[in-house]
Amino acid sequence: MPHARSGVGPRRITAAALGVVAVAVLAGTSACSTAPKTSTSAGEGSKTIQVVAAENFWGSIATQLGGSHVKVQSIITNPNTDPHSYEPTTGDGRAVASADYVITNGIGYDAWSDKLLAANPSSGRTALKVGDLLGKKAGDNPHQWYSADSVHQVIDRITADYKKIDPADAAYFDAQKQTFLTQTLAPYDQLENAVKATYAGTPIGASESIVTPLAESLGLKLITPESFLDAMSEGNDPTAADKATIDKQISGKQIKIYVFNTQNSDPDVMAQVNAAKAQGIPVAQVTETLAPAGTAFQDWQVQELQGIEDALKQAVGK
Repeated sequence: MPHARSGVGPRRITAAALGVVAVAVLAGTSACSTAPKTSTSAGEGSKTIQVVAAENFWGSIATQLGGSHVKVQSIITNPNTDPHSYEPTTGDGRAVASADYVITNGIGYDAWSDKLLAANPSSGRTALKVGDLLGKKAGDNPHQWYSADSVHQVIDRITADYKKIDPADAAYFDAQKQTFLTQTLAPYDQLENAVKATYAGTPIGASESIVTPLAESLGLKLITPESFLDAMSEGNDPTAADKATIDKQISGKQIKIYVFNTQNSDPDVMAQVNAAKAQGIPVAQVTETLAPAGTAFQDWQVQELQGIEDALKQAVGK
């Protein structure tokens, strides 16, 4: 199966398509969403917050913070689905229309979700757009789930929103957040801090802009031209000058490791991966969405961070 492009320019969703979604909600059609649901049972008499997350990395965090008092459905769950060009189903429309809480990424990453919300209005719904929370705008790097600081801000907001939606269970949500931060997410935070403490300033190369917030979070120096990273993310052809610069960086071993998004590869990227390996430059791998699809956010991130740490240790020798 071809790898999905991960561009910041979403494919246009037609008004007719959105109309079908909205009409299906009003008509109560029985079609089902293709996105699986992750849920746990709440105790008797307890409120269950219906949550829809546009992407499963935010859905995983929302599930763990909400515990038995939430029922979470993520729309984008297939690693081969491009979140930018996704076209919502009638089931997605019904889920959003009945949701108490909707989490979207924003920053130009999932513009279809804005249209889906508008097509299925609900006066009692709370919405979190991560980009707005972080003060990001269209054109900024949308891959903020690769920034530890951004992840922690989202954790704080989700918990605060849960408490507003269900104030009777505020103490429960505080306890869930405390457990998540001090136990569940601890290996992730520890690896982030360890890589930064040991390898800050180390020059690296990358295949696309998903690595930019990760490098910033880890204190690594990403020297691949930003115009190349953006072109790869947007599905555009890179310039000959950028490719020549990267070839020189690899052949001259100016980078210590190369970080490769395996969900977005093309001949130019694969040529760089192979050239890096030929020069003895370790290659670490990341993916855009949870891989495998059912894994938890922190397990996915820890595996990738360990791969990056191992590659840096091999390259730098410490």
